[in-house]
Amino acid sequence: MTQDLEAFRAETRAWLETNCPQSMRQPIAGDEDYVWGGRAYKFPSEDAKLWLERMGAKGWTAPTWSAEYGGGGLSGAENAVLQQELKRINARPALFSFGVWMLGPVLLEYASEEQKREHLPKIVRGEIRWCQGYSEPGAGSDLAGLQTKCEDKGDHWLINGQKVWTSYANYADWCFCLVRTDTNVKHEGISFVLIDMTTPGVETRPIKLISGSSPFCETFFTDVKVPKGNMVGRLNGGWEIAKRLLQYERTNISGFGSGARVDVVDIAKQHVGLEDGALADRDLRARIAGHKMFERACALTVQRAQEEAKAGGNVSHMASMFKVAGATLNQERCELMVEAAGNRALGWAGEGFTPDDLAVTRGWLRSKGNSIEGGTTEINLNVVAKRVLGLRDTQ
Repeated sequence: MTQDLEAFRAETRAWLETNCPQSMRQPIAGDEDYVWGGRAYKFPSEDAKLWLERMGAKGWTAPTWSAEYGGGGLSGAENAVLQQELKRINARPALFSFGVWMLGPVLLEYASEEQKREHLPKIVRGEIRWCQGYSEPGAGSDLAGLQTKCEDKGDHWLINGQKVWTSYANYADWCFCLVRTDTNVKHEGISFVLIDMTTPGVETRPIKLISGSSPFCETFFTDVKVPKGNMVGRLNGGWEIAKRLLQYERTNISGFGSGARVDVVDIAKQHVGLEDGALADRDLRARIAGHKMFERACALTVQRAQEEAKAGGNVSHMASMFKVAGATLNQERCELMVEAAGNRALGWAGEGFTPDDLAVTRGWLRSKGNSIEGGTTEINLNVVAKRVLGLRDTQ
């Protein structure tokens, strides 16, 4: 087995050296460098397009998915080698995709064979960009209270309603969406459907945030006709799929800042300075050290949970714990960077501030949403209390 893995490592290293463009071997400089894919997507560079095409052809944007659905077909051990080799050359991810992180895993578990063959290869190759239609104006924390109506019209479904906080809906090709197919029951009256965003009656409106960006949208469905074959799983069985997908989402949101443009240690060194090789501010130094230790501990815990899942375990309610920890860590990181940068973190635009200065400011503002998106911290703490710690309601 060791010999096989070493042979795989040698082959992988040689392939990456030949196929990963040099410009894809450096940190992502800004949001515009993330590659999302999609029907009308404009790549930031030819190298980014080439890198996605090559990784997609290998199935390595979803390396452990079955090769028959476009994935890499790698074992857990082989994928670990692949990730090590990508990290060795500082390779950027070829694709950032809600399809890979959230939708794909539940399609593999719940979708029909026809749905898998239709959608999974396109996800792997980055041909389709997906968004998530979950939250509604009256159903945020209480997601099961959603009211977007889906009626059976014989040869199609007819959908009417509104979603909110739909990430990048204005750029998405398709939406995986929760709809109400039975108004007489709550959780048992929800179904999971796939909606082509070019369908007549679909409208998106971006929401501008205090950070200046507009990653979220309001999404409206007015007499939207959806083919019967676009329902995943059984009728009124969407809540089970929704919970499963939320577990994947919360685990991925918890990513612990590995893709952050600027690092708190670098910011502190730059603005606070060093004394005898250590940060001049002892109090700040101690708090950053504590933050880094917690970050590392959380990352190792997530890695352990992922390995257990690959070995046959389930993605459990611990995803809620990871989500809380990830939100807390990122908000703490941003606060420390603002403190370390001082008045350099007060910039918004214009001359006098570097791109990294502005990244600190806008990152701090954006981090305020970390404890809301993917389920609020309060809701996730309730899940941890009940499902992980086994605590009972006191009422």
